[in-house]
Amino acid sequence: MPIDFATAINIVPYVTNIRKPVLFRGRHGIGKSEVVYALAENLGLQVVERRASQMTEGDLVGLPTLDGGTTTFNPPDWFAECCKSPRLLFLDEVDRATIEVRQGIFELTDSRKLNGHALHEDTLIFACVNGGEHGAQYQVGEMDPAELDRWTCFDLEPTTEDWLSWAKDNVHTIVYDFIKAQPAHLEHGGEYEPNVVYPSRRSWKRCNDALVAADLLKKDADASVVFCLASGFVGSQAALDLQYYVQHYDHMFSAEDIVEKGKIKEAQRLEPAEHSSMIEKIKNVYFDGDLNDGQVANLAEYFSILPPEVAMSLFSEIGKTAAHGHTWFVRFYAHKLKNGKTPQSMILDITTGGKVKS
Repeated sequence: MPIDFATAINIVPYVTNIRKPVLFRGRHGIGKSEVVYALAENLGLQVVERRASQMTEGDLVGLPTLDGGTTTFNPPDWFAECCKSPRLLFLDEVDRATIEVRQGIFELTDSRKLNGHALHEDTLIFACVNGGEHGAQYQVGEMDPAELDRWTCFDLEPTTEDWLSWAKDNVHTIVYDFIKAQPAHLEHGGEYEPNVVYPSRRSWKRCNDALVAADLLKKDADASVVFCLASGFVGSQAALDLQYYVQHYDHMFSAEDIVEKGKIKEAQRLEPAEHSSMIEKIKNVYFDGDLNDGQVANLAEYFSILPPEVAMSLFSEIGKTAAHGHTWFVRFYAHKLKNGKTPQSMILDITTGGKVKS
């Protein structure tokens, strides 16, 4: 069963407490390595990372020396470190490694030793792969039942909230607000066509770093440069929308500006298309949960300033929340607006052309 990052952070310590190896499977660029490093930080362990895909047998088991007529394998420096001190040993891209290296890892995951050299009792073993449910999209080797049985396996499917929680302190405010407002751009959700650039959580971080370094996240930045640079990281459609967002950021409203802060007067200058975008933002942020009385009041006042066709769109989205068991829409419909009406009476005016008096 796929789990999000927050669940992984909570569940995995039950496995590491008994010193069993952990395997994370998931799509590229979702932040699997970030979870490993976050767990290491929580546990107070230094990470020793190796790319299994770039290793040979000698890189794994070490090289022999002759001692008194017999040979002894000397462990590589990284493995010796994990034997002498508590470490989090992180083997990345195991399903892209040679079969010989993967077979060598059998003993490591089974017996916590290689060629007679045992890991420190508090050293933990983690690995990440692209296989599993999404394996057919990648050039990776499948793990047979015996190999997979040596791992405690978790399929990671992070949520948008996982990324936003991490990104708040790791990307520019404009990039953060853009993804929060348009979460569909965070990553590609369908099949991948060859040679097409798609956005991923990792590519957004790289795009952010490039734009910040070039000082392009500002209104007067050259729009064509923003677009061309971002396209190389996240694809043309996401780059086009980001370019527009950067140019108009000073005029952008967040969902919180409307629902939490009640900036209704300021929102009156928005164009119909911008109101439609705002409804999408509000839906993504708020419509999965309950709203308190203050939030309902602000949303109702915002509804009262919308053009009729946009107001009906918001009305439709609010109606859908009932299917998820939420009841705040009842308070929304009955809220007494500053203009003396209620959203319910305004809806009646819109649908009847004002011919029916409420």
